[in-house]
Amino acid sequence: MDKNITSQTLSRLPVYFSYLASLSDDRKKGNISATAIAEALGLNDVQVRKDLASVSSGGRPKVGYITAELMSDIGRVLGFDNRDGVVVAGMGNFGRAMLEYNGFQAYGFDIVCGFDCNSDRVGSNINGRPVRHIDELESFCRENDIHIGIITVPEGAAQEVCDRMAEAGIRFILNFAAVHLNAPKGVAVHNENISLTLAMLARCTG
Repeated sequence: MDKNITSQTLSRLPVYFSYLASLSDDRKKGNISATAIAEALGLNDVQVRKDLASVSSGGRPKVGYITAELMSDIGRVLGFDNRDGVVVAGMGNFGRAMLEYNGFQAYGFDIVCGFDCNSDRVGSNINGRPVRHIDELESFCRENDIHIGIITVPEGAAQEVCDRMAEAGIRFILNFAAVHLNAPKGVAVHNENISLTLAMLARCTG
């Protein structure tokens, strides 16, 4: 990471990358200016220009950046060119959707396997990704050097899954179960409560 990139710039880079990634294939083949990005995102064009200049040397006056190259430069700074394997525990509707979605790959993450305890789900294949029994979680993660896990199991099973992930060597857990998880030291847990987020959005816009 370039030490000259400020934390404020670093916090905005994913926003730029997401916008560029949302463009059509034809637009990705062309050029784009900092001003165009600023206008699309409702940001200050001077700030956007400074942010982009700190991560890419490809900008040209009146021409802008080659879009694909700019995405590559931002992705490199954010570490998106690294490939991190991810596992998902819980193959209900939400867990299945995680395996079916391919958009994580643009950000350097590959969901490689799903886990469940339901015999009707174990042994199936979702979007080319296998579903294994939860009892195989520890061995699979160790053998494949997995350090990121997503929990989409019912609340009552979430803590046990969290414990098993920690035992398997997972150090970063994204938890979608609406329950607080106690993780051991060295394991970071981010709780994503969709219901709470929707409630907050409703209050903000009401």
